[in-house]
Amino acid sequence: MNELNPTAGPIPPAIPTPPRLTKPLALGEDPADREPISGPLVAVEAILRAPRRIMYQLRQPGSGRLITAMLLVSILCSLIYGLVVGTFSQGTQLWAAPAKIAGGLLVTALICLPSLYIFTCLSGSEAKLSEIFGLVTGLLMLMTILLIGFAPVAWLFSQSTESVVWMGVLHLIFWFISTMFGLKFLDSGFSHFKAKTSAGLYIWVMVFILVAVQMTTALRPIVGKADDFFPKQKQFFLSHWNESLNAPGKPAGQ
Repeated sequence: MNELNPTAGPIPPAIPTPPRLTKPLALGEDPADREPISGPLVAVEAILRAPRRIMYQLRQPGSGRLITAMLLVSILCSLIYGLVVGTFSQGTQLWAAPAKIAGGLLVTALICLPSLYIFTCLSGSEAKLSEIFGLVTGLLMLMTILLIGFAPVAWLFSQSTESVVWMGVLHLIFWFISTMFGLKFLDSGFSHFKAKTSAGLYIWVMVFILVAVQMTTALRPIVGKADDFFPKQKQFFLSHWNESLNAPGKPAGQ
């Protein structure tokens, strides 16, 4: 009775249990996060390859230089993309479109910054205003860098079509894609602020998008020609889009 059953096969090896998922490293625990960012070009490379470096440096003393560098990159990239937008209509739009795009992005960020800080405080986070402002400048920098990546495509279509509506839709698509990546960076940075809830951030994202698209209407024409630098008629962006789609031959600024 104590003999082993000769017909029994070998005992199969035990299935190893998968390792437990570990929590993501806090900022600074990875030595790569602590690598210094010495200038605008390094900041561009960092936000594309290792955004945690940006997030970590924004929480260190002396982050003002990094914020300034990201702001300068955002302005330069938006001016370049605005120049590409202006090549569609030529004339005064070669300087008006860059000025409106760069100015519109900065004004949008400034308008939305107070609400983001308030939502951050309500979420239970102890993030400072300078850190919030740094994340917003990172958002703008990543957005405008991606717009530069789309610039050759935008230039090709601006030279091969005369449709203001189509060019407007194309630029809105590029802007929307760039904004989504920028907001993803903001969300990643927000997750390191030890907030108890992200509901306020999601509300702010909707506010930011609404303000940005309304800014494109308030500063029209960005694509197309008009007699005035700013429109004389106040209009909601949905109404402006509807009129543009139904009357493509109408000047964009009216």
